[in-house]
Amino acid sequence: MTKVREIDLRSDAVTQPDEPMRLAMARAEVGDDVLDRDPTMQALEERAADLLGIEATLWVPSATMGNLVALMVHLRRGDRFIAPRGAHVLDDELGAPAWLAGGMPEAVDWGAWPGRLPVETVRQAARNAPYHMLRTTLLCLENTHNAAGGTVTPPDEHAKLVATARDVGLRVHLDGARLWHASVALSVPPAALTVGVDTVQVCLSKGLGAPMGGLVGGTSAFVQEARRVRKMLGGGVRQGGIVAAGGLMALERIPDLANDHVNATKLATGLKEIGWEVNEPETNIVLVSTPDADATLAVLKKVGVLGVPAGGRVRLIPHRDVTTKDITEVLSRVATLHA
Repeated sequence: MTKVREIDLRSDAVTQPDEPMRLAMARAEVGDDVLDRDPTMQALEERAADLLGIEATLWVPSATMGNLVALMVHLRRGDRFIAPRGAHVLDDELGAPAWLAGGMPEAVDWGAWPGRLPVETVRQAARNAPYHMLRTTLLCLENTHNAAGGTVTPPDEHAKLVATARDVGLRVHLDGARLWHASVALSVPPAALTVGVDTVQVCLSKGLGAPMGGLVGGTSAFVQEARRVRKMLGGGVRQGGIVAAGGLMALERIPDLANDHVNATKLATGLKEIGWEVNEPETNIVLVSTPDADATLAVLKKVGVLGVPAGGRVRLIPHRDVTTKDITEVLSRVATLHA
């Protein structure tokens, strides 16, 4: 019996470096980044800072470490930080912000739009009581919001949230693991979505083909301190130019993310026509509402379609290694389940 070809929609982090990227990595100029900097890694950090409109960035092995580094710099032990309900820093980073950064997390409910915080909700959540109670010092935003279905916070709304945070005495960290997706969806430069933040983290492996890595950045003073924290966490690398070369090429592929957004819309529209209940994707994340996510995933796997559970729903993410023809094939396979 011939095994059906699997179409992997579990995540856009499953994208693989293609031959041009592998060649660039093999030929990268390298140095010892811990001792006296790696030239290719330095070029990546400078290019990313320029794209994000900030003073400096620091390469980190993963987006999760990028968030943790920022929170360790920002928080004192026992400080409360607030973030949108379902944020990655709350639910998907193994409690490290509390365990290692010493912060007390608090989820803030969304407003009328999934993943996006109302200004007044932030103001109310940023309460600071007498000295013997928790002190709120940091707002963590997420753009796009993964668990909400890749929803996007536009520049004007972002600016209002940052202004509110400043008004109530909060610093702001932006988890921008998929900030590139938000930039493409809104047709604005990435720097338009980082205005006013103290720190931002971005990922290089989600949809862009780089095998690993992210960047965390802010002021030059922040990056100087972040470099020490990264080393403390075991994230200092030696000849990092090998992976940084892949990261540089990944940044050139940001416009390609538009194809993934188109494919997500095609997938969602097709699933609706079949009778499935799905979200209206703003970027490349499709969420399927189902009474039993595990059962639905098992059925999909039988026809060679891979997804993951996400908050009681099934998550399917088109990416650069999945073509429009593949999406058509997914819809054809799902249709056979209802024949």
